[in-house]
Amino acid sequence: MPTIRRVHHVALVVDDIQAALTFWRDGLGLELSQVKDVPDQESRVAFLPISDSQIELVLPTSADSGVARFLAKRGPGMHHVCLEVEDLDGLLARLKAQNIRLINVEPLTGQDGRRMAFIHPESTRGVLVELYEAA
Repeated sequence: MPTIRRVHHVALVVDDIQAALTFWRDGLGLELSQVKDVPDQESRVAFLPISDSQIELVLPTSADSGVARFLAKRGPGMHHVCLEVEDLDGLLARLKAQNIRLINVEPLTGQDGRRMAFIHPESTRGVLVELYEAA
């Protein structure tokens, strides 16, 4: 049976990673574990772990990516909540059966092997939700 294991991360769109780190790292004292280019998402991401979760600061690297369009329309701020799940296929099937609008009907596979799919904010009362299954 599909289950939600934990909040994997909260992604925040930023227009300047270094400026955002002034608050998240320097102000709050969160440790920066790495900054990584993610070409398949057309972004650069700064990872700030907190216990078994993390804050991700996401900077678009192309002007026409989904993240760039989000930033242009809404400005910096919360982009999505990512939930780590067991049995992503089973959960997607359950959501489809309930007529929940999915952005990804079939899971995508990231460069690190993880499988993911996004739920459209229309079905979540305004929040983009990513479902993540570890490789």
